[in-house]
Amino acid sequence: MAEAVISLANLRHNARLVRKKAGVPLMAVVKANAYGHGATEVARALEEEGVSHFGVANIREALELRRGGGLEPSASVLAFSSPLPSQIPHYLEHDIEMTLCGISNLRAAEESASAAGRTIGVQLKVDTGMGRLGLPPEEALQVLCELPRCPHVELRGIYTHFADSTGERAFTRRQLEAFTAFCREYEHASGRTVLKHAANSGAILSEPGATLDMVRPGILLYGARPSAESEETLGLRPVMQLEARVVFLKTVRAGTTISYGRTWSAPGTRRIATIAAGYADGYHRALSGRGTVAINGRPYPQVGTVTMDQIMVDLGEESDVRIGDRAVLFGAGGMSVDQLADRAGTISYELLCAVSGRVKRVFR
Repeated sequence: MAEAVISLANLRHNARLVRKKAGVPLMAVVKANAYGHGATEVARALEEEGVSHFGVANIREALELRRGGGLEPSASVLAFSSPLPSQIPHYLEHDIEMTLCGISNLRAAEESASAAGRTIGVQLKVDTGMGRLGLPPEEALQVLCELPRCPHVELRGIYTHFADSTGERAFTRRQLEAFTAFCREYEHASGRTVLKHAANSGAILSEPGATLDMVRPGILLYGARPSAESEETLGLRPVMQLEARVVFLKTVRAGTTISYGRTWSAPGTRRIATIAAGYADGYHRALSGRGTVAINGRPYPQVGTVTMDQIMVDLGEESDVRIGDRAVLFGAGGMSVDQLADRAGTISYELLCAVSGRVKRVFR
């Protein structure tokens, strides 16, 4: 019975603010179902704001976005993961840009594209310090030297990823220097310019020199902070509000324990509300006894262990809360997702992505 209410107006507002801050086009990061917000609907709304580049995690997400309808055929969709050779035909069929990570997948891309009589668009991933995908600059340059022998592969961009854009700025700057030096060397040697991008949400706020030709905002679009250390918020608005209904009310005596493990007992006579959302909906078990839930505009403490399908809240000795009332677990009118993440000992990204598929998305 939980619902995630998605404000597309707030999403558009955030996109405008981020674009103004960066001063360059956006590649909207809509992986993980747009951080739980609904990738197809989010991408359509952002396209109406002039966004024409989208980033997803893998080919499956890319296909879902293409097949979801609504995007212009000219919209660019980049899959960030390194593909298996067997997946490359899907990139070709649906015009998905492939992340190029080495000689082997360059050759696999050329082989598949040649066999299909088509050209595949790729973007080269350079590892400047993230240590995840991509090659270090000296090896990445060898891949680019191989490109002229692959006539069915079209280089559409070069990118890197910052490892600590909200923390140690000196390391981010070293990454940026290594990346820009690599791009200058390639562009000078090849006599061509290429689309370059590096800045994620954290770098958009903290490293103006990292904006380059395009930026890749994710969490900023959804109205949350890249980290607890992020001081600038740009006037962002939360896009998701997680709600559920009060489904049961009861009065308990002093000493009555609530939920698994009996971790909370009533200090006196209390009204207890049971709300139809739990960790299977995305309200983490780590929040047990740490969060507050807003009902009719008033905050109430969540008590006892969070269960799979329900949570309980302490309404005090008396309350006008009724069965069917709406409870805001996070979002406008309740705790922000950033505040809740702090209490859970995690980040807002995880809480947003954790809102499960059984939670209905309501777009407004």
